[in-house]
Amino acid sequence: MNLVERLLEQAAVRPEALALRHRGRAWSFRELEARTARGAAFLRGQGLGAGDPVLIFVPMGLDLYEVLLSVLRIGAVAVFLDPSAGKEHVAKCCARIPPKGYLGTPKAQVLRWWVPALRKIPRRIVTARYWPFAIPFGSGEGQDDHLETRADGDAALITFTSGSTGEPKAAVRSHGFLLTQHEVLARTLQHAPGLLDLATLPVFVLANLASGQGTLIPDADLRSPGRIAPGPVLDEIREHRPATCAASPAFFERLAEGAEARGQSLDTFRALYTGGAPVFPGLLKRLQLLAPQAEVVAVYGSTEAEPIAEMPFSEMSEADLAAMAAGRGLLAGPPVEPEIRLRIIKDAWGTPLGSMDAAGFDALRCPAGEVGEIVVAGGHVLKGYLEGRGDEETKFKVDGEVWHRTGDAGRLDGQGRVWLLGRCSARIRDPKGELFPFAVETAALQVPGVRRAALAAHKGRRVLVVEGAAEPGAVQAGLAWAGLDAVHTVKRIPLDRRHNAKVDYPGLLTLLERLER
Repeated sequence: MNLVERLLEQAAVRPEALALRHRGRAWSFRELEARTARGAAFLRGQGLGAGDPVLIFVPMGLDLYEVLLSVLRIGAVAVFLDPSAGKEHVAKCCARIPPKGYLGTPKAQVLRWWVPALRKIPRRIVTARYWPFAIPFGSGEGQDDHLETRADGDAALITFTSGSTGEPKAAVRSHGFLLTQHEVLARTLQHAPGLLDLATLPVFVLANLASGQGTLIPDADLRSPGRIAPGPVLDEIREHRPATCAASPAFFERLAEGAEARGQSLDTFRALYTGGAPVFPGLLKRLQLLAPQAEVVAVYGSTEAEPIAEMPFSEMSEADLAAMAAGRGLLAGPPVEPEIRLRIIKDAWGTPLGSMDAAGFDALRCPAGEVGEIVVAGGHVLKGYLEGRGDEETKFKVDGEVWHRTGDAGRLDGQGRVWLLGRCSARIRDPKGELFPFAVETAALQVPGVRRAALAAHKGRRVLVVEGAAEPGAVQAGLAWAGLDAVHTVKRIPLDRRHNAKVDYPGLLTLLERLER
């Protein structure tokens, strides 16, 4: 089944309903379907077809979904990578999957002069009326209503990441995978036809379209969610009154800052979901105060498995908050059953597990309360990477079924809820014992004046770095149980580029080198 079949179904049932809105432009399901039919005719006219990789450099907006759905409609494979990772990364990705088409904005076309690998792509298409040495997307006349049939296992999207070794890893999402993920998201995010969702995550928009739910793409640069200007987004919320939103913690922090400065509530929302990075209880409480009618939910997931677990703030008890403040970790909630199966196994991160039978798997399982490595399986869990590169590190099989190793340390409590402790590789083992980053960071955020916190082992010492106005001595005293050797206050803790919410631990160690010279 081709994923675009769901769009065609929605266009038939609710043709005039809003599908997409962004920066003053709005398309109904009927218009979006017609545009993708014209786009498909154009792409076929350029000699592109089923199975052909097409590299797409178009920012999140209406043009992205017109292009993406046109590519999927002809059975081609949409390929995405991060050009900011550098020329070498782009060259390696293009060598792994040589694109037959290059589809981008005028700004993206300029990259072809900077990156030799891009100049080798035979068909160059621009999302503008004119650009030198490129063909305007959709130019010419004609409409192609034919939808290329695809098998569930046929690739639909390929996204590249740098990988832990610096070698690109290609995550392949098939049509069947995307449809399964849509069904999980539709249930867990409470999709409903006619609702309007403020969408910040590209794959979630596909799930919206498949559900017949309208999407408002915010007027913001979503490549850097922690640096957005909240004013235009708040104006759109007030005008269009979206009912739901799923976004990174960094996006919601900026939105909350802007709303608090304006005195504007977020009372149009009935549900807010935040994930993609650690979600601490302080942000959930802040959002609940701004959106008192909304269900505010922390979502735990990863590129390979989204979602894994959910935790509504309304279900966090005082005992849960006290446990987080005491260093028990970060509560992520129960797994999204029955779609996901989650186990905690003895931490062997860094050592391939290979294949085993059920008895061998049971022998690895940790009892409730014991910290170990989080592993998951399910229909919306990525089964492997292109050509198996990266599988040895993150995949293993139990009686032939693929399980994914998240690389996260965690435990299950007596209620079957997941508590996160941080990356397995970030665990500190020293003469004082064992210490996990999220245990300390979650507790540190309960100390007045601490805005952000990051723990690292540096030169054999336990060092905590904090942002905010808190006194280092007060932080250290409040976390006496952690045996910290030093606390440093800085203006800004380095964060990841993608979400602007995860601590960049290599960058943190570089910062500590400067601080402790």
